[in-house]
Amino acid sequence: MNDFPCAPGRIILLNGASSSGKSSLAHAIQARIDRPFWHISIDHLRDSGVLPSTRIKSGEFDWLMMREAFFLGFERSLIAYVEAGNDLIVEHIMESEAWLLRLADTLIGQDIFFVGVHCALEELERRERERGDRPIGDARRDFHRIHSYCVYDLEIDTTQDRETYADAVIAAWRARTSPSAFERLRERWGRR
Repeated sequence: MNDFPCAPGRIILLNGASSSGKSSLAHAIQARIDRPFWHISIDHLRDSGVLPSTRIKSGEFDWLMMREAFFLGFERSLIAYVEAGNDLIVEHIMESEAWLLRLADTLIGQDIFFVGVHCALEELERRERERGDRPIGDARRDFHRIHSYCVYDLEIDTTQDRETYADAVIAAWRARTSPSAFERLRERWGRR
């Protein structure tokens, strides 16, 4: 085992409604950026079989009872990845201001570049129907809520072409300044 210290990793954090194009954007950033960024999302955990999905769907396990611990564990895992020196592109949906504050507290002192991923409601709903793997209505619910309490380092609109925005995110990430959006959010909430 190596005991040498490594520099902490950095996080590009994408917050957008369901079907807003976060995954496509994350893949495009990962393909273009000059460092080995990991792409991490809740969907990766769900799709890999980490959750006992069949038993949740059957009603044997109550997802509502499990949900908060699942998301809290996901958020806390990010600090372990970053402290080990990994750079991350993280997809997340900030469902509430309390979730955002919790994540800002969890990742205090880390290099976080917070990106708001916007998309027109009509396009979100079209993508949601086309995908067929999301509950209808999630995109609309997210659209009206998740950006209202956020402060971003960069905001983009993926209504037209999600791929072209990767270069804009990378350029803005390289030129990022302090205080970051997360630092400004913590200050607004009276947390140091």
